[in-house]
Amino acid sequence: MALIVVVGAVVGARVQARTTDLTDQLTDRVQPAQTEAYRLQAALVNQETGVRGYAIAADPQFLTPYEQGRKDEARAAARLRTLIGDRPVLLADLEKVQRQATEWRRTYADPLKDGVTPGEPRTVDETTAGRGKEVFDAMRAGWNQQNRDLADVVEDGQAELADARTLRNLTFGAMVAALLLAGVALAFVLRLLVARPLQNLREASRKVARGEFEHSIPAEGPADITAVGRDVEDMRQRIAAELEASQRQQDVLSRQAADLDAQAVELRRSNAELEQFAYVASHDLQEPLRKVASFCQLLEKRYGDKLDDRGRQYIDFAVDGAKRMQVLINDLLTFSRVGRLNDASVECGLDEVLSKALTNLDTVVTETGAEVERPERLPSVVGDPTLLVMLWQNLLGNAVKFRDPERAPRIRITCDEDPDRAGSWRFCVTDNGIGIPPEFAEKVFVIFQRLHSRDTYGGTGIGLALCKKIVEHHGGRIWIDTAHTGGTRFCFTLPSVENETGDTDARTEEKALA
Repeated sequence: MALIVVVGAVVGARVQARTTDLTDQLTDRVQPAQTEAYRLQAALVNQETGVRGYAIAADPQFLTPYEQGRKDEARAAARLRTLIGDRPVLLADLEKVQRQATEWRRTYADPLKDGVTPGEPRTVDETTAGRGKEVFDAMRAGWNQQNRDLADVVEDGQAELADARTLRNLTFGAMVAALLLAGVALAFVLRLLVARPLQNLREASRKVARGEFEHSIPAEGPADITAVGRDVEDMRQRIAAELEASQRQQDVLSRQAADLDAQAVELRRSNAELEQFAYVASHDLQEPLRKVASFCQLLEKRYGDKLDDRGRQYIDFAVDGAKRMQVLINDLLTFSRVGRLNDASVECGLDEVLSKALTNLDTVVTETGAEVERPERLPSVVGDPTLLVMLWQNLLGNAVKFRDPERAPRIRITCDEDPDRAGSWRFCVTDNGIGIPPEFAEKVFVIFQRLHSRDTYGGTGIGLALCKKIVEHHGGRIWIDTAHTGGTRFCFTLPSVENETGDTDARTEEKALA
């Protein structure tokens, strides 16, 4: 296409330049030369008329056309010579006319003019007039030849200009035809080399998009389209590999889901057995313990005066062990039932919950002289009131239990918004007791883990594990602030009413889906 445009531009420019040159020759030189020839001939006629009138009338004013004619003749000849200087035939015609004019003036006009006396008219004799007429007719024949030659040149120029215009039109027509043919050829080539590979690439891509991931993407056509085809093929292979890996992972997940379903069935069966065990532990296991404790006490009462100190000590050990066993069984039952039995989720105010916990601890608080500082108002949360009472009661009871023997317990309860999680409350219970070393900050929440001997501080080691289970059951978390010194600070979070409502709905939906 570029070659056609360049060649067409060069040829068209040359043809157009040729047409322009011929037009300029015709309009700027040949036709003006023809006009100047007419002026030259008119100047000669004026000279002949002037000299003849002067010879007849002997009036000098008749010489004016003659003199002016000679000037016009000189100007026209000079202008005509400039216009036809490159044309020998026309230049020869001009020189011939000028020679004849000079001969006419020499042999007729000048002698006739010199022979006239101003103011004395006379008649020109026939011989002189005949000679003048003969010379002037020869000159007239010369300029007629000049006119014919100029007319031939004009005619030839017009014909050549017409031929040039015809050639120009044909050239431009051929250029347009060549461009049209090149456009058609280019469209065909584009269709063959570009559009068809693109169509194949599009159809193959659509097949892959419909799920035929094994269908290969062709890489054909020009370099750019081939590169695109290779890239799309690489993408298809990557997607196919990822899908295959995903399918394998899906199969693994399906097997794992089946295993989880089986484990869930086994877990439900195990839970049912645990429920049965809890019932047995709460009734059947405690009955023998009560009998052991009762009969040991009866034994001590009836035969106490017959037993020595060691015997009475053994009986006390048996009674204490039976009672501690009962307490341990009750605590284990309480720990196992958190979140499983009587899972009541209602909106409850923590002010009432905390007051009930303090009422349960009223005796020990009074005996130890503990001072409890609480906020004027605590928020409401959604949860199980009984479990929340147990939470507060365990935390406050531990604060009183693990007090510093040298000072009265001072417990401070704070409440603010959780900075780490929007829509949650953070509660802190701070005491001035013996404290917990930082290395045991996680250990104390493990069931049955104790930091002191049973003789120093009583208990089963389940209290803080129960607190953690209650807090996590309500969607919060509990920890020890190890940066606090001078006692112990327990912190835990509970969702607010709005957040807890959304979480409860989500958990209900998850259970329904499960």
